[in-house]
Amino acid sequence: MAKPSVQHIVRTDLDHVWHPMTQHKGLDKRPLMVVERAYGSTIVDAEGREYLDAMAGLWCVNVGYGRREIAEAVYQQMLDLPYYPHLQINRPAAELADKLADLTGGRLRHVYFVNSGTEANEAAMKLARQYQRLVRPNEPRYKFIGRQLAYHGTSLATLAVGGLPERKRRFGPYGDGFVHVPPPYPYRCPFGLEGVASELAAARALEQAIRNEGPETVAAVIMEPIQSGVGVLIPSPEYWQAVQDICRRYGVLLILDEVINGFGRTGMWFAYQHYGLEPDMITVAKGITSGYQPLGAVLATEDVFAAFLGEPDEGREAVQVNTWGGHAAACAAGLKNLEIMEREDLPGNAARVGAHLLSGLDTLRELPWVGDVRGKGLLAAVELVSDKEAKTPLDGARMAAVIRGCKERGVIVGRSSGTGAGLGNCITISPPLVLTAAEADRIVDTLREVLTNLS
Repeated sequence: MAKPSVQHIVRTDLDHVWHPMTQHKGLDKRPLMVVERAYGSTIVDAEGREYLDAMAGLWCVNVGYGRREIAEAVYQQMLDLPYYPHLQINRPAAELADKLADLTGGRLRHVYFVNSGTEANEAAMKLARQYQRLVRPNEPRYKFIGRQLAYHGTSLATLAVGGLPERKRRFGPYGDGFVHVPPPYPYRCPFGLEGVASELAAARALEQAIRNEGPETVAAVIMEPIQSGVGVLIPSPEYWQAVQDICRRYGVLLILDEVINGFGRTGMWFAYQHYGLEPDMITVAKGITSGYQPLGAVLATEDVFAAFLGEPDEGREAVQVNTWGGHAAACAAGLKNLEIMEREDLPGNAARVGAHLLSGLDTLRELPWVGDVRGKGLLAAVELVSDKEAKTPLDGARMAAVIRGCKERGVIVGRSSGTGAGLGNCITISPPLVLTAAEADRIVDTLREVLTNLS
């Protein structure tokens, strides 16, 4: 059977597909790219043009494209058992949960499977509320504290705890119980401070928020170890130690969102491990299967899990279910994905090549448009400004020109979005963890060329 023409596929897409984050008016004159195949860190469009994918899809294709081993593992599992609800046991889910507990060092021992990062954060918040009601039945602990400019998902609750104005404004009003504090962002410190002093002021703002709300009303704090979507904010160890101490002091659960950070991207298996933190729960997705299958999870400590234990008639069990959670084929993909990452030491490669990439990006600081460069492993951002002294964010038209210029040269980079107040001015870089030093140089060289020619 002949393959449909590219023109037919584009027309069919225009007629029937509703794309996310895309204005469809005028797409017939500027159609989206038809992506046909991919390998390593490269995607190939229907016309055969190759692009270095410096965003790993949506921050997720950690082992790179074209991994036959994962496809074969999923195929075999679908032959054996394509699906059965996770009210019973399946082998891949049990084995994957064991592996995840091992990668966290054994403290986060219990795994609740879902389908995505949004669902993982949603489930973690629900479990946190139920946990607090079980262990503190006389305290109405229902509130969550997140950070301004943070992203945790697209459901109403995860939008509410997130802090991206442009992502939220169309869907309000939101329910009660979501509080926001400043992020550790020394380059744009709201307190007028610099360095660690700026970050410790942000930590003190968290403590003040808990005190203002009343500790007896706060269930959990939810934060990314490295806040990614706004432009990759790299906190200091002092900041994170202060945040963890504050949570412990007031009996507030610490939930760390590792959806982007996790599975080797920052040079360790999880970003919280850089800081020696002991979270009560973490949420994961994306890199758990490198995007080969939809899968997410909540990992919880023994102390959290134990609160849900009781007699059948007590009703202490987790009141949370989803049809596809623990999907056998998705978990088979996760197991093979992690096997590849371990065998090839992809977290180590992320650390080594990431250091090389960041060194190259640092050389861009000499350009008039570059205000700041931040990164950890293969997670980086270049903040662009029109005035270095005033730190004026680069305008949207020029930001679009930078993204377009990189793509025209065969490199796909990302951009911070949804931030409001003109702060969508960061180029984000999150390539597959198989990236080579030569490919890292190509990313830097492309950005340098585009920014040099920007007017």
